[in-house]
Order: sequence, then C-alpha cells, then structure tokens
Amino acid sequence: MATRIFSFVFVMMMSLAVLSGYCSAKIYKVGDSEGWTAKDDLYYAWAATNYKEFHVGDSLVFEYDPSINDVTHVSGALEYEFCESFSPKAVYNTGHDVVTLTEPGFHYFITSNQEQCDLGQKLEVLVTYDPSSPVPPSTTPSKILPIGKTYKVGDSEGWKVYDSDFYNKWSEEKQFYVGDSLIFEYVSEVNDVYEISGDLEFTTCDPTSPVAVHKTGHDLVKLTEPGVHYFITSNSGSCEAGLKLRVMVGPEPKAVAYPNFPKKVDLSAMERLNNWLKTFKPQPHH
Repeated sequence: MATRIFSFVFVMMMSLAVLSGYCSAKIYKVGDSEGWTAKDDLYYAWAATNYKEFHVGDSLVFEYDPSINDVTHVSGALEYEFCESFSPKAVYNTGHDVVTLTEPGFHYFITSNQEQCDLGQKLEVLVTYDPSSPVPPSTTPSKILPIGKTYKVGDSEGWKVYDSDFYNKWSEEKQFYVGDSLIFEYVSEVNDVYEISGDLEFTTCDPTSPVAVHKTGHDLVKLTEPGVHYFITSNSGSCEAGLKLRVMVGPEPKAVAYPNFPKKVDLSAMERLNNWLKTFKPQPHH
C-alpha cells in the first residue's frame, strides 16, 4: 500500500514539474495586427521589438489568407535568404497555424509564394532554453554517459577575448573524452556560446545555423559524442579576434582488465613442514 501511495505521489510531482514548464511558455502572434503578409522588413522589426526572447516551448501563431500563402519552415539560412522552399522541414497551410518551438537554435519561416517571400514575407527567430523553466524531458531514452572530467574553458581567463591563439593552445594541451564537460564563464551581456556544426562555420565565424546556443554566463556543456566539436561567440568581432574553441573528443576510454593472478597463500610453519615431508614419499620397488 505504501509503495502505491509513493508511486502516485511521484507521478503527480513529475506531472506538475512538466506542466509548470509549459505554463511559463508564451504565445506570439506573428506580425501582431498585420498578421502574416508581404511587407519589407516587417518581420525583422517585429522579432526585434521589445527585445523579444523566444524560448523552447513558446508558440508562434501565423494568420493569413491560405488561398495565396502558407508557412514553410525551412532548414537553413541559405533557403531563408533565397526564398528556397523545395526541401522544407514542415509546411503549414490552414490560415491559422500554431507552431510550437521545440528545439533551440535558429528557426526560419518563409512563404512558398516566391513573389511574396521576395517582398519580405519571411521570419527568422533565435530560440533558446528558458533559464527559469525546467528543460522538458526527452521523448527518447537518454544515453547513459560516464562520469568524466570537467574543464573550465580558458582556466582563470574564462571565455573572453584574450589572444588569437589562446583557446587553440588551451585545448591542445588536453585530452577530451565522451562524458567530459566544459564550463564557459563570461559576461552574458557581452558574449555567448554557440556550438556550430563544421570547420567552415568555425573558420568564418558564422553563427547562423548553430547546433546549440548557450547564453547564461555560466554554461555547462556535456560532450556526448566523439569527434570534433566547435564553439564560437556570435559576436563577430570577438570571434575574429580569437574567441572560439575547437576540441577533439575521443570515445569513452575503456576500463583496463587485469588478469586474475592467484592470491598469495600465507602458510603456517607446520603446513610448510608437512608439504616438505610429502616430497619424501617412498618410491615403489620393481
């Protein structure tokens, strides 16, 4: 009976925790009274008005005439820039679409009506985790990671412009493995941490398609996959001055298996004597 009560209480507590995260989510009507239509720079100004911050769990409401428009969620900055809608992540066409932002990073929305898109009917939003809300639980089982080492990036210098080759030298002196963690400490009003996907974005300081975005000023980043990981600041001047980090992450180190040697046996003096006497067994006569 006690076990059932405990299980019920636990389930209720977890449900309340998840619901509290969603209750804090905001709903934004795109374009406000203008809705989703073709107007030059309308949506850039709308996203920037009142310093809007979009968080995971927030929703965008697109209202428009479905006979001439739709909402096409495209995958990158190039498709957004050139109004390319051939390989969308999702398409909405009800005229009253509610799009919930489920992942951090940049999200790009255009209309597949090329003329309307060229006139400015497109929206770019940056989505981050809300630091005041719990991160929603993953729908897929999490990989259990080993407990690794934790490194403060830059050591006493932290994450700031110091020297053009400083972070390269800092990382080369270390060996990183799956399960290790990086701590980025910095002034959040000045910098941030963008994890990006490739060497080209790293070299050119291009933050337009990040894998993840961190901006609390004290970010803990777990290294969950082997390979090269790239981190930059979205402040292009600081990034070009050297505020970027590349780390090579090795697979989880395997435990070394040692052979099981027989334990040393401590024999008493009498046992040693008996064993010695057994060596003098009389030999059979032929």
